[in-house]
Amino acid sequence: MMLTEQRRQIVAFGKKMLSSGLTTGSGGNLSIFDPQTGLVAISPSGVPYEDVQTADIVIVDRNGKRVEGELKPSSELNFHLALYAARPEIRSVVHTHSVYATTMACLRWEIPAVHYLVAYSGDKVPLADYATFGTAELAANVVAGIGNYNAVLLANHGLITVGSDLKSAFDAAEEIELVARIYYQARSIGEPVLVTAEQMSAVMDKFGSYGQQEQKK
Repeated sequence: MMLTEQRRQIVAFGKKMLSSGLTTGSGGNLSIFDPQTGLVAISPSGVPYEDVQTADIVIVDRNGKRVEGELKPSSELNFHLALYAARPEIRSVVHTHSVYATTMACLRWEIPAVHYLVAYSGDKVPLADYATFGTAELAANVVAGIGNYNAVLLANHGLITVGSDLKSAFDAAEEIELVARIYYQARSIGEPVLVTAEQMSAVMDKFGSYGQQEQKK
């Protein structure tokens, strides 16, 4: 079986998308790009995450040709491949239908720097123009909309996050959903005061050394 570890990660994080409330049923999708083989492991189309097995994960090449797997790859394969082509540093893509981020997408609002955790995306979460799911047009809109950010809202659809591995892309999806909820609640009460560009720059600098970093000797 090809890309066994990548398949296992997609199965595990697919279930985590459900338990974290980032999607329902078979909504959304996840993928991992393996630079050593040039292949992509991606969740199958239309299979509930609770039922997905390791063997169900589909392996495709950079052109979308199925290399291994009996099931159809996610209907959103186009934008996964487009992101890997446009941003060579990306190793994983997560797409969710999380409620608050999707609410912002349906309002067609970007998420501004209402909370410093928006830095998981950048200084905001941009918005990609609407297009029918699964189309080449949507893939082009995603690439144009995300730019150099790590997250993008899909108008009237959902959220995409990217990362250097599946965990970082998933973490971004969780944190952006939290920020979206905060923004929704703040706007429900009044007009939130945003973190300034200078303050966000300082946050993003600190993000580079955040957490349990190995100490240099």
